[in-house]
Amino acid sequence: MDDTQANIQNNCYDASKIQVLEGLEAVKKRPGMYIGSTDVRGLHHMVIEIIDNSIDEALAGYCNKIKVRINENGSITVSDDGRGIPVDMHEQLQKPALEVALTVLHAGGKFSGESYKVSGGLHGVGLSVVNALSEWLEVEVCRDGKVYFQRYEEGFVATELAVIGDCEDRTGTKITFTPSKTLMEDVVFQYEVLKNRIREIAFLNGGINISISDYRGEEPVEKEFCYEGGIVSYVKFFNKNKNVLFEEPIYISSKKDDASVEIALQYNDSYVEGIRTYANNISTPEGGTHLSGFKSAITRTVNDFARKNNIIKGNQSNLSGEDIREGLCAIVSVKLMEPQFEGQTKTKLGNSEVRQMVDSALSEGLSNYLEENPAAGRLILDKCLMASRAREAARKARELTRRKNILEFSGLPGKLADCSEKDPSKCEIFIVEGDSAGGSAKQGRDRSFQAILPLRGKILNVEKTRIDKVLANNEIQNMITAFGTGIDADFDIEKLRYERIICMTDADVDGSHIRILMLTFFYRYMRPLIEMGHVFIAQPPLFKITKNKQERYVYTDEELAEKLEEMGKDGCSLQRFKGLGEMNPEQLWDTTMNPDERILLRVDLDDAIEAEEVFTVLMGDKVEPRRDYIIENAKLVASLDV
Repeated sequence: MDDTQANIQNNCYDASKIQVLEGLEAVKKRPGMYIGSTDVRGLHHMVIEIIDNSIDEALAGYCNKIKVRINENGSITVSDDGRGIPVDMHEQLQKPALEVALTVLHAGGKFSGESYKVSGGLHGVGLSVVNALSEWLEVEVCRDGKVYFQRYEEGFVATELAVIGDCEDRTGTKITFTPSKTLMEDVVFQYEVLKNRIREIAFLNGGINISISDYRGEEPVEKEFCYEGGIVSYVKFFNKNKNVLFEEPIYISSKKDDASVEIALQYNDSYVEGIRTYANNISTPEGGTHLSGFKSAITRTVNDFARKNNIIKGNQSNLSGEDIREGLCAIVSVKLMEPQFEGQTKTKLGNSEVRQMVDSALSEGLSNYLEENPAAGRLILDKCLMASRAREAARKARELTRRKNILEFSGLPGKLADCSEKDPSKCEIFIVEGDSAGGSAKQGRDRSFQAILPLRGKILNVEKTRIDKVLANNEIQNMITAFGTGIDADFDIEKLRYERIICMTDADVDGSHIRILMLTFFYRYMRPLIEMGHVFIAQPPLFKITKNKQERYVYTDEELAEKLEEMGKDGCSLQRFKGLGEMNPEQLWDTTMNPDERILLRVDLDDAIEAEEVFTVLMGDKVEPRRDYIIENAKLVASLDV
């Protein structure tokens, strides 16, 4: 056989090349398709899939208490007091129903609509996927007066379903599992991540008791959540560190057939909107039809109220949706029998009928509220009108910035030392504090791919400032122009000129303050930069140890103690770097800018709710929450160099 014939045979694409994955093998082959990823996010999504099953029992009216426990050995247990997964024989497959739920994809009690009118586990894959991705899984079911037990290993049945005791009148399901170290990149559960998600679930299901405990430390940690006020309590939670325009959130609910809508909203005096949407308890960060219905209804209703009260007259323009949503905190929660999500990770709702359902509920409920509470209505309108004037000023500032860029030769800030590389994916920009550090960075950088933008002192605190003032600030203007993406509503990630935006500030209190000011700006007006992993924090060294012409740079006090012990303290000279400007260009390159040696911390947004609270507390108007936060977290600070 010649080479040509051999190649034809090797490249033959026929039926033999079509691979059929049996049972749960598809999940093991492509875990990310079912839980989003195999990293820490996917790991915690496994737990949420189990909790969602318990919540489905609660929504059906059969469960009041859910317990999540991180065990001493790192495994996790989720238990509830629902009806218990059925254990009788499945007629079609001739296996116990419990075994079918754990080993067969797309098998569940949520398709017919008879067992569950509302369910987050639409696709019937949650339980079986968790089993497939677990090293081992054990399940206990209490129903019909008996306790049933079964163990699975690597997704396969390890023991037959057996009765191990009696449970009298008690019912429920308890599932314990350890994620597979071979299939998952991360297998260590994070208490805080689970706690925050469980708190969210408790808010969305008023009256249900959900607890989480962690038994891995010397002392167990436990937190219990139960909110009788439901999403009204949720709005109050978000606004607890803000100044609100009226005391009690507006609550609106509506039901139609097997679907329901719940809306809670309240205005604060901040300059950002915070609308969070959910479908069957599942967060939909990309929005969808429920968000569209909400936005159209609130814009129309507030404008109608303004015209009816002669605040907007005759041929005057209506307030825009952005004006009306400034300072608005709202929760929109819909529950329906057959939600249509985009993908198993469920980030966007697609049901067309939901738009009109939410629109009608909000239009009627908000109109009634404004008629019955004219004083609160006037406060809302005053805020919207101020937002409108500020937005007009911001529009003019944007146009001025655009015209300035067109007139200038390059359109880039004069202080920017740009790089020569034109491919954004290979470029990075250092945002540097002060001219002195900027000078060292410009001399020490690799000009081919590293750009330097020095800032003059501390930038504006955007948490306390409206967008027109933000756009008028020189330092912020320079960043916006350098990045190329625009800002806020004009933001376009496709125009980003640098793959990495690196905040490089002094390792002292002032440097930390400048860094948090920059991060606040990114979070409020360029959030996709953080969400898509483009923002980093440089880690300059704190000390240089010199002994016998040997130099060592260290980045923490703990590392300093280790290095001094290792090198021998006698004969060592120690230099403390108070700021970046104290390092010469070669030192700055060697320690902080050289990709082969430096330490960069990527800024992640794993929990938007936690981030929202922290930015509000640290950068907002209220002093008391900030003081409490500092006192509470002071114990975490090992040393403070002022």
